[in-house]
Amino acid sequence: MSERSGSRWGIPVALTIAGSDSGGGAGIQADLKTFQALGVYGTSAITAITAQNTLGVRAVQEVSPDVVVAQIDAVADDLGVDGAKTGMLSSAAVVEAVAGAVRRWGLDRVLVVDPVMVAKSGDRLLREDAVQALRERLLPLAAVVTPNVPEAEVLAGRALSGEEDLRRAAVEIAALGPRAVVMKGGHLAGDPVDLLFDGQRFHRFPGRRVPTRSTHGTGCTFSAAIAARLALGDDVVAAVGAAKAYLAGALERARSIGHGHGPVAHDWQLERRRLANGGGA
Repeated sequence: MSERSGSRWGIPVALTIAGSDSGGGAGIQADLKTFQALGVYGTSAITAITAQNTLGVRAVQEVSPDVVVAQIDAVADDLGVDGAKTGMLSSAAVVEAVAGAVRRWGLDRVLVVDPVMVAKSGDRLLREDAVQALRERLLPLAAVVTPNVPEAEVLAGRALSGEEDLRRAAVEIAALGPRAVVMKGGHLAGDPVDLLFDGQRFHRFPGRRVPTRSTHGTGCTFSAAIAARLALGDDVVAAVGAAKAYLAGALERARSIGHGHGPVAHDWQLERRRLANGGGA
């Protein structure tokens, strides 16, 4: 691990290892916007290029595992990494390569794994052969893993319904190696409740369902916010609480952009601070 760290630069450094979303609502674009909003310096390692908008994914070009690792190495060697997250990893080869880089640079202490499998439009973003690699190689390195209900069903190997099911699945997923598991409850009926299992006890984070179609990139944004808060020094419980509050505000203030599932308002805290300062730049 490099002796350099983001604290030397006067601002923590966060790294996103994920796919690019040309529509700007998810992937590294959402992650970098979130990092900026939460006061950390954002860096990226692109795993795939997608031609994508609010309606769906039109094309995907994967980046070679060697180039993915070279990006991670370039950031970690020069800037240091205080918080990191993974998103779209696409193939088993990329998962394996990323896991190797995470171990080499000691990023497991601050790694948030968002097990991205399917886009909001329903387009598949993770190959079948990559699921096992994710389960066996990357999850054991995660400080936090953040599955939604469909992703948790894949990881747990069964259908899930209701909070008690999520609790049991969280314990099972934690047994795969991550030090904490956040089960996102947005796919269940009623107001969304997220459950954090820290290996010993559960922490419950209730929320209010926001009536909006602008939900593209919510998972990316949530996991990026956790990574940013870890980079800022929060423990996992505080990081998850802060990330949920940030995402709730971004959903409540989401603008209508595009003809499908639009993006959330990543800049809402920046805008609030601007207005508090009298509207100046």
